[in-house]
Amino acid sequence: MLVLPPENIDASRFILNVELASRVKAREPEKAIVLLTNALDTWRGPALLDTGHGMICRTAAARLEETRLMARELLVEAKLALGGHYEVVSELEQLLSRHPLRERLCEQLMIALYRCGRQADAIGTFHRVRQRLSADLGLEPGPGLQRTMSEILRQGPSLLHEVG
Repeated sequence: MLVLPPENIDASRFILNVELASRVKAREPEKAIVLLTNALDTWRGPALLDTGHGMICRTAAARLEETRLMARELLVEAKLALGGHYEVVSELEQLLSRHPLRERLCEQLMIALYRCGRQADAIGTFHRVRQRLSADLGLEPGPGLQRTMSEILRQGPSLLHEVG
């Protein structure tokens, strides 16, 4: 067994940076972007690829992959808070195509599209995800996604500001 201090383990540094970015993103989105970019830059393929296929490794890898996806959502959120809606649209489209049931990605894409003057595309995104949720899981969109759709339909002024 290899024993190292947490600061010498890239996965530990990654998780620490994501947690810190999550805490500061609302008041310091620029700092959150730096932390998250640095954290995501440490990735080189799937988590724990060469460590084995036992239950402990699979569980740890799944947890790291989920944290990685959460880091990307936080990074998009920070960029949206700074007006980077044009910058994030293609990244969100790619992420949503890989994670079509991830409602937070859908919300973020809808907001980015709306801010880019693409209201019809934002509404279309909602309907695609809604259809997928219904067909695959028998569910309706959650409250956050429904709220975002409602705000777009009524052209709510809150959509022009920071993502919540």
